[in-house]
Amino acid sequence: MSEIIAEPAHGSSNIPDSRGINFFSSDPELARLLRLHLGEALYQELESQFVSLGQRASDELDLWALSADKNPPTLRHRTRRGEALQSIDKHPDYVALERVAYAELGLASMSHDTRDGKRTPPPLVKYALTFLFVQAEFGLCCPVSMTDSLTRTLRKFGAPELVARFLPMLASRDFDTLYQGAMFMTEQAAGSDVARIATRAVLEADAHGEQQWHLYGDKWFCSNADADLAMVLARPDGAPEGINGLGLFLLPKTLPDGSRNRYRIVRLKDKLGSRSMASGEIVLEGALAYLIGEVGRGFHQMADMINMSRLSNGVRAAGLMRRSLTEALHIARHREAFGRKLIAMPLMQRQLMKMMLPTEQARSMFMRIALLLPQADAGDRVAAKCVRILTPLIKFRACRDARRVTGDAMEVRGGSGYIEEWSDARLVRDAHLGSIWEGTSNIVALDIARAAKRDGALEPLRTYLQDLLGAAGLPAASLALLRSTLARACDALASVAESGRDEWVRQAGSALYHASTAVLMACEGARLGPDYRRLALAHLVVRHKLLPSDPLDVRGGQDEIEVLDALVNDRPVTLDQALRLLPAGGAQ
Repeated sequence: MSEIIAEPAHGSSNIPDSRGINFFSSDPELARLLRLHLGEALYQELESQFVSLGQRASDELDLWALSADKNPPTLRHRTRRGEALQSIDKHPDYVALERVAYAELGLASMSHDTRDGKRTPPPLVKYALTFLFVQAEFGLCCPVSMTDSLTRTLRKFGAPELVARFLPMLASRDFDTLYQGAMFMTEQAAGSDVARIATRAVLEADAHGEQQWHLYGDKWFCSNADADLAMVLARPDGAPEGINGLGLFLLPKTLPDGSRNRYRIVRLKDKLGSRSMASGEIVLEGALAYLIGEVGRGFHQMADMINMSRLSNGVRAAGLMRRSLTEALHIARHREAFGRKLIAMPLMQRQLMKMMLPTEQARSMFMRIALLLPQADAGDRVAAKCVRILTPLIKFRACRDARRVTGDAMEVRGGSGYIEEWSDARLVRDAHLGSIWEGTSNIVALDIARAAKRDGALEPLRTYLQDLLGAAGLPAASLALLRSTLARACDALASVAESGRDEWVRQAGSALYHASTAVLMACEGARLGPDYRRLALAHLVVRHKLLPSDPLDVRGGQDEIEVLDALVNDRPVTLDQALRLLPAGGAQ
């Protein structure tokens, strides 16, 4: 008989495990912000749903996500009799996650189900639920986002008969009949350079002599490859080269007679992250498709879908950062080393604050865009311009921040964080996706400059944020600092955009993101007083992200120690404490 070696009594107790904590309740700032932005009545109506999802995200959803990550989808080309099949087999745990996201929560359909005069909830509700859901499962949120944004684009630009035919399935929460969406755009020679798309769209007569569009070509990266509907960019025969020759087409998986449309999934991608969700390569072999809008306007119409996907990327990045921060805080509060809890150590507090700042910046940013969206859709020009520039801003900066935050959180857990049994490794792998899909960081940074100059979005944003500051009731010193910092950031981006100095666009875009989020957090902080946590965070953003600092000055930062301790321990911050974080020189 082999000897049984007992585990040391301190072993498990000093490896904190967050399984079972509530991701909503353990994040009190989320409830405070939702109360603030949704209003007390709507918040009370939805609170139980947030609490429930916060608990499930930590329990069963997280277990399903770990399983789905270990058991990625597989492609079956044929039946055993040699018949074309083109079936993607998904692990049952991924299907269980789909059922929760699409049917139970309605994340993809929530903004589109208007049957019987039903009022749709404000977009912030959808994004807040997504923010919680993604803390358990990242991969599925890509198909959910694409389904939502495809439906929006179809409703906005599609012919009435197409909307009438497909909207009921896209807006459905019946899991057995609802449709999922996708976006097939990327080609080997046309990644970010969309103007080089070579997929052909050809008008051909059917058996009854009716002219229909058919697509021919290769699409190199198609996420949610077996979606029921996909938006596809293609170039009609005879159309000019470049972006102005593209058309947007709706591609159904199944034809009206029940047969499969004429395209093949060649293979599935073996990805670093988001492994639970099927991404593949597709060959279009005369697939039937429906033109959306006008030939020549395809990219401009798809840009609306891309922008919504970029916003979703920002929400997902915020969620990944919050999950990582929650894990790091849980470990720091429960793990002991050298006779003290990690949370009591000043060096750990500074590390946690480096994760907290970008996490809270992204949260304030996606919430503000969500609040602006209904106004923009209703025709508010200023809101539309703000959404136009804030969306690439969050996609550019928050997705890059998530890569660092998830990595730092893994380090807090130590060696165990590098082991795939824990969430850290998966979060790190998933976080790298946001900086690539729907435009790499360089491409999205250039889009910020285009939004500023070509689309005239910078000045409306400047005015909007300055008006927010003016109405917030901030202390005079905070107001002066934020006004000055915002003006300098706007001026910097305006100069870069006007001069065409692309080599500086990332720096200028980052500055505008930091200045904008500082303004948003400060205004939230003023409304949430007497707890001025968010005002303190705004001051820290300006201090550490926007103002010059001496890397050899090791004496600075003494005024931060008390506030950092309060922030990482979820204690209120007084106005006096927040004001002590103002730089000594005041507004620059």
